[in-house]
Amino acid sequence: MSERSFRQTPHTSHDGSNSSRLSILLFIFIFIVLCLLARLVYLQVIKGPEFSQAAADSRTLSVNISPHRGTIYDRNGNVLATSVDAMTIYANPKEIEDVSSAAEAVASALGGDADEYAELLKQDTTFVYLKRKADMDAAEALKSEGIMGIYYIEDTKRVYPYGKVAGQVLGFVNVDDEGVSGLELYYDDILKGTPGKLVVQQGGGGIPIPGGTEVDEPAVDGQDIVVSIDIDMQSYLEKRLAEGVSTIEGEDGRAVLMDASTGELLAIASTPYFDPSNPSDSEVGSDSLKTVTQAYEPGSTFKTASMMAMLEAGVVTPDTTIFAPAELSADEYVITDAHERGDMTMTARYVIQDSSNIGTSLLVENYLGFRPLYDKIVSYGLNGQTGIDYPGEAAGYLSPDVDAWPLITKYNVTFGQGISTTPLQMARFYGALVNNGVACTPHFLISKPQTGETLQYDTEQIVENTAAIDPMISMLETVVEEGTGTGAAIDGYRVAGKTGTAEYVDEDTGVYAKSSYNLSFVGVLPDASTPLVCFVGVNEVPCERNTTEVFKDIMTEAISRYRVVQSD
Repeated sequence: MSERSFRQTPHTSHDGSNSSRLSILLFIFIFIVLCLLARLVYLQVIKGPEFSQAAADSRTLSVNISPHRGTIYDRNGNVLATSVDAMTIYANPKEIEDVSSAAEAVASALGGDADEYAELLKQDTTFVYLKRKADMDAAEALKSEGIMGIYYIEDTKRVYPYGKVAGQVLGFVNVDDEGVSGLELYYDDILKGTPGKLVVQQGGGGIPIPGGTEVDEPAVDGQDIVVSIDIDMQSYLEKRLAEGVSTIEGEDGRAVLMDASTGELLAIASTPYFDPSNPSDSEVGSDSLKTVTQAYEPGSTFKTASMMAMLEAGVVTPDTTIFAPAELSADEYVITDAHERGDMTMTARYVIQDSSNIGTSLLVENYLGFRPLYDKIVSYGLNGQTGIDYPGEAAGYLSPDVDAWPLITKYNVTFGQGISTTPLQMARFYGALVNNGVACTPHFLISKPQTGETLQYDTEQIVENTAAIDPMISMLETVVEEGTGTGAAIDGYRVAGKTGTAEYVDEDTGVYAKSSYNLSFVGVLPDASTPLVCFVGVNEVPCERNTTEVFKDIMTEAISRYRVVQSD
């Protein structure tokens, strides 16, 4: 048997390598699946709400619903500011077929320039305002045209029935019904309410879906307020003040009538006047009530504060005498009185009656001192804010470093120069003289009808020695009976007050103006059934004139209106 040789080739198995490849493929597959699941979770769970909102936003339009702003009433229930129905009109330019024709129709109904409306209607958008807060009649006229692509939203509009009367007090609101000035601004949180939200469903091209409009959040109306202003008294005060400014050829005027026993402001104004219904047509700055917001050098009306400080300290009486030379040197300056006179001895009463600068300065220097005077000025509230509920109240100013005052400043302060205050601060101080030395916080807001809340305000005993009030009032009555304020006398009534002739700094030169003055008179009715105080001031008046006649007329009107009687 032949023997054959065989070569054996080893057999290799493929089971291991195939298994590895399958594992890798399986891993890759699972990884891809997990990535897809993660992406799905990310898109649906994490980003889903965002995408859903974006989709909703693309088919909806959200528009604010204006709340009904609270009404402002005067003390007698007259409506001073209120909101009436109006219509906000908008368009979807993509729906407008004939831009020129639509623009002409809009201009015809709403007023304005057709070309400007055309520019709006040509915009590449689905929403443009054509007119916010349009009058209802105008809106209905446009609506009757049936122009496709123009839409209407119910709205409100602020109106002021008395126009310019009390316009500065009330202020005005912007197109979003937000207070901009005056009480509209100060009490904006109470008046404005909370806007609501209207959602409009849109189809392709931004076209609203019929029946797809719904209120998402209802508007919450604002609260009403009642203020101290008497609109009829306010109207008279404004008219008489404007006449007075014109008659004595002044630049502008300020006046205030206040009940000294409560601090309620019955009427207050400054010229020029402001129309809240047409802010853009009013003079720049006229929306500010300068009686409150602008300080000035009070001049001789301030002598009452100096004299009151001395009477309180018990260092002078109305009969105290002082030698008053015709001229008084102070540093490199010379002080004189407004009326030319020779050297003379004066009583304190005559100093106030004839409004002597020199007499006032020397009385303070010899009997009181300038540091005690400064302390009384502070306690009388004549260099600080009154706390009135009106935006932008000015604070008076007087440097507290009395020891550093030069002699001319010490003298000047005694008669109302070199110190700033406001007409309202002066009225508050004089009012305290007929309210047993108690100064009330001047204010407008009386109550909130919807809540029944009646407001209370701070009072302050600014005259500590009340026994000094009667001699001060007596001296101020002499001013009206025999002195510089005779034009303020009212038949059958006691009138106590003080004239003021103050220099002012010329803005162009930076020094005191020559032959032109800020004039004022502030007076009270002692022992009257209603303790009224009235300030009248006219600025930049040529030559020496006075405002006593304006005061007399305003106070006489108030006496008649409020049936004020004089106590025996």
